[in-house]
Amino acid sequence: MEISVVIPVFNEEANLPLLHERLVNAVTSCSNDYEFIFVNDGSTDKSLQIIRDLAARFAQVKYIDFSKNFGHQLAVFAGLEHATGEYIVIIDADLQDPPELIQELYAKIKTGFDVVYAQRETRVGESWHKRFTAKLFYRFINTLSDVAIPLDTGDYRILTKRIKDIVVAMPERNKFLRGQIAWTGFNQSSVMYKRDERYSGKSNYSYTKMFSFAIDGITAFSNLPLRLATYLGFLVSLISFFVILYTLYQKYINHNVVQGWSSLMVSVMFIGGVQLICLGIIGEYLSRILDNVKQRPLYIVRDSNL
Repeated sequence: MEISVVIPVFNEEANLPLLHERLVNAVTSCSNDYEFIFVNDGSTDKSLQIIRDLAARFAQVKYIDFSKNFGHQLAVFAGLEHATGEYIVIIDADLQDPPELIQELYAKIKTGFDVVYAQRETRVGESWHKRFTAKLFYRFINTLSDVAIPLDTGDYRILTKRIKDIVVAMPERNKFLRGQIAWTGFNQSSVMYKRDERYSGKSNYSYTKMFSFAIDGITAFSNLPLRLATYLGFLVSLISFFVILYTLYQKYINHNVVQGWSSLMVSVMFIGGVQLICLGIIGEYLSRILDNVKQRPLYIVRDSNL
């Protein structure tokens, strides 16, 4: 197989027919040896029915149907696990990322690159706060992480089978694929494009999911929060030590003890708040260790034609 296209799907019934048509036009301009792998991530609309209809009509259409919603990153991961192409494209089903860009991505990766990611020049149809938080996230995680994650990119990219095999072999359960792909190194490049407005429906990525995704990215590629918690603990301990010395000095040297609870409450609340923040950071890392220790399957397939 020359090209595999992995498409995670969650409630995209209105987009799928046009997406398939545009994908066929884009991919056949590169190669006639291709497959589309649709991963239905627990959709509650008619997405699965449409995918099955496409599979019945076109031999190149494959699908994986999850038993429930396991999340976007695991849907992409499942598609990567089953992809057989020498080159693998990852693209969402909402048509914000134009399938026609595959021609340019494919042409560039054939020049010797191992990964070519689509980098957003503009983001049409998205609110200013979503654009701002996305821009802030990428710059923030790059500050924390030792891995340089390309700015203003999503999962839309093309990669070689070699990179795919490395990523699939990574054992962590909390997937942050764009970071894992960047971590592999090799020759990586980008293609600039203008991101379109969603063709139909509304985004399934709520702010809660975005926050959870950001936590996964930070904890997967940076130990700096733990280090900052340690530094903060030392700083508070140092301040507390001097406060104790000052208190002893006032009591035994100056014999001037100020009665009152204000300073006591401020100190207790400050130290307690720092402790809770540090415990929360440690808890995030421990929860990810626990997930890996459980060894549950990453996803459960209800139906597939692969």
